[in-house]
Amino acid sequence: MMRQALLAATALLMGGGAQAQLIQERTVSLAAAQALALAAVEACAARNFNVAATVVDRAGVVRAMLRADRAGPHTLGASRKKAYTSASARNATSAMAQAAETNPGARNLVHIPGFLLLGGGVPIRAGDEVVGAIGVGGAPSGQIDEECANAALEKHRDMLR
Repeated sequence: MMRQALLAATALLMGGGAQAQLIQERTVSLAAAQALALAAVEACAARNFNVAATVVDRAGVVRAMLRADRAGPHTLGASRKKAYTSASARNATSAMAQAAETNPGARNLVHIPGFLLLGGGVPIRAGDEVVGAIGVGGAPSGQIDEECANAALEKHRDMLR
């Protein structure tokens, strides 16, 4: 009887009970990433702020990165970390920063390697699906960084359908 149970379990694992499945995922294209990064840098430049912008794919891998003339070298790392944080959490970094301040359960988010909980990271959505994220760093506040990221998304919303 024990042998029959073992054979039945093996058959389930080998047969129809465990089937491999493929996942189809959309992600931000190189052309879209370049256009979004440039639009974010230009949006901040129009306000006299020198920033860097990074666009990552849905997995947080860099697709495009630009640094404005006269933007500090630290802006590259800040924009990359904001984009990575936003893509990873599928949320705006400003909302995550606020949650870390007000929710004891979210306070440890700041300890996740590669995360930066400052405003300026925004998910890139195609419909309801997060296909990447954009991070902007270098303006006088995270709010302004986020406004520039959102301006880039608005400018290219037709590209993200």
